[in-house]
Amino acid sequence: MKVDVLLGLQWGDEGKGKVVDVLTPRYDIVARFQGGPNAGHTLEFEGKKYVLRSIPSGIFQSGQTNIIGNGVVLDPVLFAEEANALEASGNKLTDVLKISKKAHLIMPTHRLLDAANEKAKGKGKIGTTGKGIGPTYTDKISRNGLRVGDILLPDFKERYEAARNRHLEQLAALGAPADMAALAEAEAKWMEALGYMRTYDIIDSEHFVNKALANEKSVLCEGAQGTMLDVDFGSYPFVTSSNTVCAGACTGLGIAPRSIGEVFGIFKAYCTRVGSGPFPTELFDETGKRIRDLGHEYGAVTGRERRCGWIDLVALRYAIMINGVTQLIMMKSDVLDGFDEIKACTAYEIDGEITRDFPYSIEEGSVKPVYVTLPGWKTDMTKMKSEDEFPENFKNYIAFLEKELATPITIVSIGPDRNQTIERKK
Repeated sequence: MKVDVLLGLQWGDEGKGKVVDVLTPRYDIVARFQGGPNAGHTLEFEGKKYVLRSIPSGIFQSGQTNIIGNGVVLDPVLFAEEANALEASGNKLTDVLKISKKAHLIMPTHRLLDAANEKAKGKGKIGTTGKGIGPTYTDKISRNGLRVGDILLPDFKERYEAARNRHLEQLAALGAPADMAALAEAEAKWMEALGYMRTYDIIDSEHFVNKALANEKSVLCEGAQGTMLDVDFGSYPFVTSSNTVCAGACTGLGIAPRSIGEVFGIFKAYCTRVGSGPFPTELFDETGKRIRDLGHEYGAVTGRERRCGWIDLVALRYAIMINGVTQLIMMKSDVLDGFDEIKACTAYEIDGEITRDFPYSIEEGSVKPVYVTLPGWKTDMTKMKSEDEFPENFKNYIAFLEKELATPITIVSIGPDRNQTIERKK
């Protein structure tokens, strides 16, 4: 068996959670392979809205196994809050959710370091969510991290104290000494949450997944954030701290490259970005505001207002290439239902030269988008049940995108509910 990978192709917030939820019934296992509670996946069905931060989006379906993989960084307090809220709504998680021993733990002092580091950057701040993600991955790479499996060891307390004391020295060096009373309170909650985590099946996830494949089980790998936030291939340094691309599924779950099957790339019919960083197609006018309002473009975890703009096909072609995308999934098509015209960036102008290739740097002001204008479809598509009902101009928009991106669009979302998802004829 092969594993299929589902990931975002833009700057995150593409709607991955909904698509995982829709696709999950076809799989035996859903596994999250990177990121942390800075990434919120929103799902909406039966009149209710759920925001998942660390738990895979396959959790709502009929008994599939869900795995938090080794590439994830996990905050025990936020995990416990999220899990308890889901259980209160009738989802029994301990039966279906497993956690990798090799996932790294976000400590209370990681959050303090996150805030201190961001403050020290001044005008160069990257717009972190402040969840401690960057410092946790920093500890992982510098070989100083604490892992979930460590909580099962007899010397865990000593390991924790050594890591905390190192962080306190770093905070003092940054001129941001910790409030020890507040830290003690946060640590008490953190230790209590670890007790809750111990009630879950904590596993060697790389063995579990590969044995499942050997036994003909089907696996869907769920990515967080988006390709343009990848630490290697995104708009550096305004990126996240992990590999959000398809290769991250290999390192984040222990899967061999030869085991990758379909790669589902998710994108919005337009573009958004949260926080700082370059955004070539960003709109600062009423059109951008209209897209934000119609699309309810506010961060699922942070509540921050998302920056909005037209679709960027230069960045999308790049993301498709890096990830080896085999199928595209277009989200939030309905947000553009009422526009007279739709624009799409097909190339960049840089220093008077036109390029269709994504460049080394897209610093703000250095890139001028080259647009193609297409007629809007001016039709409410939210109640449509088949692609046969799509208006002609929307069909033309899809055909234009498929030609530009050289990849088929197989699923189109026309609303937030899981039922507002149309699979196209292949």
